[in-house]
Amino acid sequence: MTARSAKAAPPRPARRTGLGPRLPRGGATRTPRGLYTQVRRAWDRPLTAYYLVVGGSLLITVLGLVMVYSASQIKALQLGLAPTYFFRKQLFAAVLGGILMLVAARMTVRLHRTLAYPLLAVSVFLMTLVQIPGIGVAVNGNQNWINLGGPFQMQPSEFGKLALVLWGADLLARKQDKKLLAQWKHLLVPLIPVAFLLLGLIMLGGDMGTAIILTAILFGLLWLAGAPTRLFVGVLGAATVIGALLIKTSANRMARLACIGATDPGPQDQCWQAVHGIYALASGGFFGSGLGASMEKWGELPEPHTDFIFAITGEELGLAGTLSVLALFAALGYAGIRVAGRTEDPFVRYAAGGVTTWITAQAVINIGAVLGLLPIAGVPLPLFSFGGSALLPTMFAIGLLIAFARDEPAARAALAMRQPVFGRKLAGVRRKTMRRRVKKRPSGER
Repeated sequence: MTARSAKAAPPRPARRTGLGPRLPRGGATRTPRGLYTQVRRAWDRPLTAYYLVVGGSLLITVLGLVMVYSASQIKALQLGLAPTYFFRKQLFAAVLGGILMLVAARMTVRLHRTLAYPLLAVSVFLMTLVQIPGIGVAVNGNQNWINLGGPFQMQPSEFGKLALVLWGADLLARKQDKKLLAQWKHLLVPLIPVAFLLLGLIMLGGDMGTAIILTAILFGLLWLAGAPTRLFVGVLGAATVIGALLIKTSANRMARLACIGATDPGPQDQCWQAVHGIYALASGGFFGSGLGASMEKWGELPEPHTDFIFAITGEELGLAGTLSVLALFAALGYAGIRVAGRTEDPFVRYAAGGVTTWITAQAVINIGAVLGLLPIAGVPLPLFSFGGSALLPTMFAIGLLIAFARDEPAARAALAMRQPVFGRKLAGVRRKTMRRRVKKRPSGER
């Protein structure tokens, strides 16, 4: 026996007999604390905002197409059109908007800033054309449309929202770089006069709802710019007084204000739309009556595929469907706030905050009107309601958020780490494959 064999062999671990309990894999994460930690880590990943913007916007758009198809069939038949008329128009706008979203997502921040002034000039020009007789078209009492020929119309005020976001963000970013935002005159001029110009052109057509959204965007930009509380309260007070005067001098707007919380159509059925929106939501229950089975869209609820599509969603998909829509908008709003809060570029912060304010404020106003909590403002639900003029600039704005989310420092680092690793793996495979194919030459061979 040698000295090596005389050494004692190390003891082997005992085999499992199957009698003792086996701990599950990842057992620590199955506890509430471990699950919370895992969810928090996943939520704090660098690309979370990017995935939320892409996934949330696409799900809202697809679900909106489904609901437009369901809610607009009866309306199309009443007008003597094909049942898929409104759906085909919305699908065409969604495809075109998807292209704009991809283009915006691939554009650099510098190119976005370059578009700000031309887009503002074109928007003001088109909004001026709306007021010229023979060019502007009135729809539901509001003259804010331009006829493009055939069944196509355009609402320039929708593009005015995007123009104010880009131009205002570029203006504030330039002034911040020069350290001028601490002075009131540089904070207000020329942002407030240009915003009032857009608001005046919109109110000439009588579109109070779009004016409210534009005002919300203005306040969002001022808030992000760090406007003093006194200045912010002053501008808010002036806007409130002007809005109250505009509502007081219009019988139609006073009637809409009186329909908040109404449960009866009232005299001359002035609250008919608000009350039947509540009827649609109440009859849906938890899971709805089924897709396409709405009763309110059969002529009872006006505008079932535009302003009150959320009511038809509640009737056909129930509380589960409406809560899903609210969750998607909440995720989209959170992603926009996260992008605006984590960036180092002032233009990105102002633009992302402006887009987030625009989409969330418009969603709150639309859903609040359907629920009877706010007056009916006549604004569509972003990415969801029928309307190509509203869908196109909104999808371009979503493309802005996607580009900004990918441009976050942490997200950019995460994307940069993924690409080279994949490339190195492929390169390694190729090198190994090429090495195996090369035959070794004998020494001395030339």
